Amino acid sequence: MSSGIRPWIDRHRLLSFVAIAYAFTWTIQGALAYSGMEASWTHSILIGFGGFGPPIGAAVVIWASGGSLRTWVGQMFKWRIGAKWWAIALGLPFAILSLGVLLFVVAGGPVDLTEFESPFIYLFAMAWGTVWGGGQEDLGWRGFMLPLLQDSYSALASSAIVGAAWAAWHLPLFVNATTTHGGWPLSQQLLWLVSIFAGSILWTWMYNSTGGSVLAVAVFHAGVNAMGIFHPADQDALIPDGVPDPWLNLLAEVTGALPLVLVAVLLVVVYGADRLSNRDPPSPQDAGLPPKGSEAVE
Repeated sequence: MSSGIRPWIDRHRLLSFVAIAYAFTWTIQGALAYSGMEASWTHSILIGFGGFGPPIGAAVVIWASGGSLRTWVGQMFKWRIGAKWWAIALGLPFAILSLGVLLFVVAGGPVDLTEFESPFIYLFAMAWGTVWGGGQEDLGWRGFMLPLLQDSYSALASSAIVGAAWAAWHLPLFVNATTTHGGWPLSQQLLWLVSIFAGSILWTWMYNSTGGSVLAVAVFHAGVNAMGIFHPADQDALIPDGVPDPWLNLLAEVTGALPLVLVAVLLVVVYGADRLSNRDPPSPQDAGLPPKGSEAVE
């Protein structure tokens, strides 16, 4: 195909990716918000299905560019990254949680240490988060957009650009009253935005340091998201008589976001803004894309 949509997509890879990712996700999640469907397992599954916009956008661009979908998808199965990085991917979320809880307690936050969720709940949250509740996005944001950006920009700048696109992509969740995002006050939304940009730096660090393992990023992502399960904040104090205490809830959110920011700053200081890693970042070719103008599109 010498003319038509495929060459146009190949010439505008980033724009095409973002447009397709947004169109798919916003159509599905926007329809859910409009429908007024109550919160349920069906609702959660459909929200997660809408989260496949980024990988679908990446797949379309790689196909249109004549790239290797197998190479791109293979990043999701790249598990041979060494015991050290699996220990970090699985253990660092607990360290982030511990620091957040410490800050919460020091600031006067009430805790209840008498009850904890079953570890099986955490394992389920990890599995769900990796394949359906957030981790599926990473095959697009980190496994496609990030290496494409890092071909021209520093790792830190690329993280910021991905973070901005990633944050705005969540918009339908904020206009849906049945989602967690939809019930947040403005202060919590702003803290979430800070966490998104900090998290984008952490995910870049994990992706670059593991040589492009989207699987490690997805597991790490799911682990950070699931940490709230074990936060010992006293729920009776946070939500007395069913009405959230604004100060205590804000304190919990601030102390939850601050460790992510501190870790992100530490990574920039230790590894540098250029690569956020001790190794060269994966290239677009590592993500399945052929070089621009390679005549791969026919």
